[in-house]
This record gives sequence, C-alpha cells and structure tokens, in this order.
Amino acid sequence: MALRINDTVPNFRAETDQGPIQFHDWIGDSWAILFSHPKDFTPVCTTEFGAVAQLANEWAARGTKVIGVSVDGVEDHKKWKGDIEGFAGATAGFPIIADEGLEVSKAFDMLPAEAYMPDGRTPNDSATVRSVFIIGPDKQLKLSMTYPMTIGRNFGEILRALDALQTAAKHGVATPANWELGQDVVIPPSVSNDDAKAKFGAYDAKLPYLRMTKLPG
Repeated sequence: MALRINDTVPNFRAETDQGPIQFHDWIGDSWAILFSHPKDFTPVCTTEFGAVAQLANEWAARGTKVIGVSVDGVEDHKKWKGDIEGFAGATAGFPIIADEGLEVSKAFDMLPAEAYMPDGRTPNDSATVRSVFIIGPDKQLKLSMTYPMTIGRNFGEILRALDALQTAAKHGVATPANWELGQDVVIPPSVSNDDAKAKFGAYDAKLPYLRMTKLPG
C-alpha cells in the first residue's frame, strides 16, 4: 500500500555509515528529510548529495535532519562520501542508510515488494529509488516527490517547500504558488472573515475564497 500524505512513516531499524539507527528515534522532535538514490558512485546522485552537504547550515537553521538512503553497503557509502565532499567542497555530515536488502525502499513504496537486486546490479535495477520525503516531528509524511534518473533534484525547491510546510504548521496558513519565506500567505477557507481579522488584522480579499495576508509578527 502506498505511503500517503499524513501517514505515519515506517519506523525501521537500519545500518548507516554512522552506525545503526531506529528511524523514529533518530528523527526525535525534529523535522526530517529522507532522500533516496539508486546506487553509489553515480554522477547525478553525487551532485545531489553535494548539494545537500552545501546546505548543512540551512537544514540546521530549520531544525531539520537529513538522511540519505542507497541500496549499497556501509563501506561503499564511506568511500563515496570522499567523492561527494571533493566535488562539493563541503562536509557530508549526514548519515546514509545501507539498504542492501531493500527493506527501506520497499517500506516507502519506492520499489515493489517482489523487487530484488541481482548480481552485477546497475542503477537501472533500482531506478525508482529517486525520491524525497519530508517528515514532521509527529513522524507523519508531509510531502513526497519522485524524479527520474536523468533529472537532478532541485534542493532549493526542497528547502522552499520545507519553509512552506513549517510556516503552514506554525501559523495555520497556506502558501500560494511560488511562495518564498517572507511573502504574503493565504488564509484558509475554513477560517471565517471575523476570525481572520482577529488573528491576522487587515487582509486582502483577492476573491471571496482567496484572502492574502502578512504573517503575524
């Protein structure tokens, strides 16, 4: 069964290049991002891991832990990080899950239950393991996206989406298309006009159902 928005994510135990983890315990009270890759030592994935490493201060500022997952083993992950750090010019301080048995990939519905990794496997054997999952402190899935192998993920967009999720959760608002931190937000239709005025003060009713306002404070 597919993992849907607001589902509680699987609480798996796994080995990483930084030691064993129990996923829910590892998340703790933080937000978390799990980003998956079909194989170590592949070109597009190396650039993506590098992008995550370069954004270390941004994740920390948002109280967010990041963790990678690949279908190769711990020793490969450790060696691959040397390439990642050399390419990115930044320390890859986040853990990478060694999902050699595909338990995590299957639990997050990235591969079918009957999938297996043959001898001499290539990235094509695990091509669908190219996903991003943003998870809240409540251990529920807040956002997911999956890319094809040939398209590098835009981690600036993932950071923007994280900002939007955290803003919505904190202030009870929604965010419009192309929203960025600091811009006006949308008052949800479930909030009456009187309650909107009491909570937000002045707002701009673009349409009867589309009310824009600045964030409190």
